[in-house]
Amino acid sequence: MIEYLKGEIAELTPATAIIECCGVGYETNITLNTYSALQGKKDTKLYIYEVIREDAHQLFGFSNRQERELFLLLISVSGIGGNTARTILSAFTVNELCEAIVTGNEVAIKSVKGIGLKTAQRIIIDLKDKIKGIGNDFASTATAAATVNNDVIDGAVSALVMLGFPSSAANKVVQSIVKSEPQATIEQVIKLALKQL
Repeated sequence: MIEYLKGEIAELTPATAIIECCGVGYETNITLNTYSALQGKKDTKLYIYEVIREDAHQLFGFSNRQERELFLLLISVSGIGGNTARTILSAFTVNELCEAIVTGNEVAIKSVKGIGLKTAQRIIIDLKDKIKGIGNDFASTATAAATVNNDVIDGAVSALVMLGFPSSAANKVVQSIVKSEPQATIEQVIKLALKQL
């Protein structure tokens, strides 16, 4: 098993990061929180979870151990796979998700696309006692507000398309968010869009 990758960030999108280690580029699936942490950096260390199946070999990368721990707990819940867990961790910071689970806030959890009421309740029941300590170890990363422009809109739409949403629906929602939240960063626009799509 790969514990972590440490190297140069060769490419970075809101959904993936390619980390070059000793001349080999590893594509890792990342959350929006990890994307925020990597922006503007040349080198990084990503904690890895690898999925090896007959038809695919996927790497999921996280900027800190707490996010990976929460990812592992999420995929232990029946009906939640790697991509769904990544979507949940893109909609919430680790602290926000831990708080939602501890307080039994199923409405917040089921606001994520693909999560119904029963799955939200299952996440709360299965993880309530397991997450103690994960969310309190670090402060959530604050994102600086940026002026919304075409780059933000294009980046948000392309990230949502990569996460599996139809281009037309993603564009419509992003445009609406940008209109009402002109100071939102690309990560904030994507997080808001994830709750609406």
